[in-house]
Amino acid sequence: MKIIILGAAAGGGFPQWNSNASGCRRARSGDPLAKSRTQTGVAVSLDGERWFLLNAAPDLRQQINDTPALYPREGLRHTPIAGVVLTGGDVDVIAGLLTLRERQPFTLYAARRIHDVLDANPIFEVLARDFVTRSVEVLDEPFALEPGLTARFFAVPGKVPLYLESGTEPPPIVVDDTTVGLEIVEGDKRMLFVPGCAAMTEDLRGLLAGADIVFFDGTLWRDDEMVAAGLGQKTGRRMGHMSLSGPEGTIEAFRTIFVGRKVIIHMNNSNPVLIADSPERGQAEAAGWIVGEDGMEFTL
Repeated sequence: MKIIILGAAAGGGFPQWNSNASGCRRARSGDPLAKSRTQTGVAVSLDGERWFLLNAAPDLRQQINDTPALYPREGLRHTPIAGVVLTGGDVDVIAGLLTLRERQPFTLYAARRIHDVLDANPIFEVLARDFVTRSVEVLDEPFALEPGLTARFFAVPGKVPLYLESGTEPPPIVVDDTTVGLEIVEGDKRMLFVPGCAAMTEDLRGLLAGADIVFFDGTLWRDDEMVAAGLGQKTGRRMGHMSLSGPEGTIEAFRTIFVGRKVIIHMNNSNPVLIADSPERGQAEAAGWIVGEDGMEFTL
């Protein structure tokens, strides 16, 4: 199995277009210790010929142009992209679908709830249904991407997308097909993709254990990071994300979850782990984490 990180940042990317914070200034200046990152997406292939995109970030056009494996190869119109697999309905997960509107055949895989979000918005009809197959998948039931490469959605704690929130009260954290993780299996090799997760549960621990590689939500370093920096009023929990640090954070949770490689993705522009010379980066790497970068490649 071949894996390429197309983007490793959270919504807004790094640097975020309207952020003048120090990390974004360093990235914008070309500082090699503050590498720019686009919004989260991963590409997976069995043979390097046909690729499946995990999520479709708003930056998808740039990501394709930055990834030779995804270039057209024959004729006047072609793509090695055979399918797109969606793990949620947030803008930074689905907006890139609009990039793929040039009547190109591929399959779009998602849970029923996410297909309902797309169906309810007529702008996504630019994905012509006579070219793009919308495949509805059921949680915990494996589905074949192609012979030899099997996928499965599983529920993780999360909340509805921001644009679907209603009322003044914070939406509840739920464990259903609102937010899902994805398992992809080739033979005895297993990768897990969890770009959004509000909490660690015993069920999730069991799914993660023994995976060859895990790509996991690293939105914030600390829960009150954005509040403390004066960037917003929402904590990580309010946004539906675990934080990397702290007794209930991702790094601590994974100390007793044994996986082959663990990669941080979906990092908010405020997260100091993005900065290579930060103490937080050192702590994450000392705990065995790889801090994801656009263009990183892995082979299982």
